[in-house]
Amino acid sequence: MELCDTHCHLDDLVYEEDFDLMINRAKEQGITRFIIPAAHPQDLQRAKELAHKYEEIYFASGLHPNYAHLYDEEFLESFISDEKCVAIGECGLDYYRIDEALEQMGLKSKEELKEVQKKVFIAQIKLAIKYKLPLIVHIREASNDSLEILSEYAKDLNGGVLHCFNADLQLLSLAKHRFFYGIGGVLTFKNARKLVEVLPKIPLNALLLETDAPYLTPHPFRGSRNEPSYIPLVLEKMSEILEISKEELKKQIISNTKELFKKVG
Repeated sequence: MELCDTHCHLDDLVYEEDFDLMINRAKEQGITRFIIPAAHPQDLQRAKELAHKYEEIYFASGLHPNYAHLYDEEFLESFISDEKCVAIGECGLDYYRIDEALEQMGLKSKEELKEVQKKVFIAQIKLAIKYKLPLIVHIREASNDSLEILSEYAKDLNGGVLHCFNADLQLLSLAKHRFFYGIGGVLTFKNARKLVEVLPKIPLNALLLETDAPYLTPHPFRGSRNEPSYIPLVLEKMSEILEISKEELKKQIISNTKELFKKVG
């Protein structure tokens, strides 16, 4: 097994015209497995279809916290039983664009929004426990509440990944519960000082690589569409910061990926 992009939104229509070329570019760079996390309910069917069309693509069933008002457990469960579904998520808490989210969800207060997101996050955690699948977690401006919830259920979970890890030190306590830390293009940004400082504190056996494509494109391609073929740029920066050879780091990350996402062949 080569490297896996553990978080890439390949169901995004920005890839529609050159999908095969994009996949081939990734393979040429040694990225041979891809996991599409669910975000909006409308995206799930396309993610499933891509996973069945391409042997190397897998997907997760879940709901992004910004769409918590659309939560339909029966709908999500209809995808979980699929053989190419390898995780639950991306789910979690996002308190970043509060005003926009309140309007979108038809809610009146920040506290009301938080309660809706927490309820839906916990529901998805329980799905992960029920189906013995790992959790893909989205956290933005919500570390305290996320940590409180994850700590409560961690012992029953089958592990998980903190997608686009926000470099919040308190979240490193989850590593003892088989949680991993997804590192992507942000590590290469000039303003990523906090992540650069925290990276060496993450256990090597808890690191994963991701792109969050088409978002968060690494330097020097910032501003353009992100894609899995840029994973080596993140690996190189990680290797430089940790002072570990790229081959040694790659071997460890491949092992980490296999441990968490057991269904990814």
